[in-house]
Amino acid sequence: MAHPVLNRRAFAATALAGAALVTVPGAALALDLNSARALIDRAIADVNKVINSGKPEAAMFKDFEAIFARYADVNAIARSALGPAARSASPAQMKAFTRAYQGYIGRKYGRRFREFIGGTIEVVDAKPLKSYFEVISVARLRGEAPFDLRWHVSNKSGKDLFFNIIIEGVNMLASEREEIGAMLKKRKGDIDGLIGDLQAA
Repeated sequence: MAHPVLNRRAFAATALAGAALVTVPGAALALDLNSARALIDRAIADVNKVINSGKPEAAMFKDFEAIFARYADVNAIARSALGPAARSASPAQMKAFTRAYQGYIGRKYGRRFREFIGGTIEVVDAKPLKSYFEVISVARLRGEAPFDLRWHVSNKSGKDLFFNIIIEGVNMLASEREEIGAMLKKRKGDIDGLIGDLQAA
């Protein structure tokens, strides 16, 4: 039986985002509490549909990647995942890395989908935080106590998108960014090599 803490963290990332994320500074402008909550309601509805669709894994991977692309600030998330190396990457490299990372996230967490068949996520609250909004949801998995999932939403990109997920106080940035950093270190800082690794993973 998989470790429950690992299960929870995997599920949080699966619910997307997963992901290596960073707080996006700047005012939320026209974004309001209801808009932020509505965005996550839609994202969660799509996630729940995929988790319980009964589709083959390959199809689920594609669906999950599409959800990530639709509701997340993928450019900001990818730049955060790459860390300091993003500053030295060329525009072409950042574009290629972002595309490869998006697919990598879909496959990485899609492989864990079957562990969560029958699970659901439900929005229960939302509140303003600094220059963005936090949407609070509860994940309910079969055989486990419900746990907390918090989504950070901004329109810094020009669209209402989530850019971070917190699970029971754990920011998913740390584990994702550490993993990408380790992969880049293994490649001795070669971003093109890292891109190839992500595409093959």
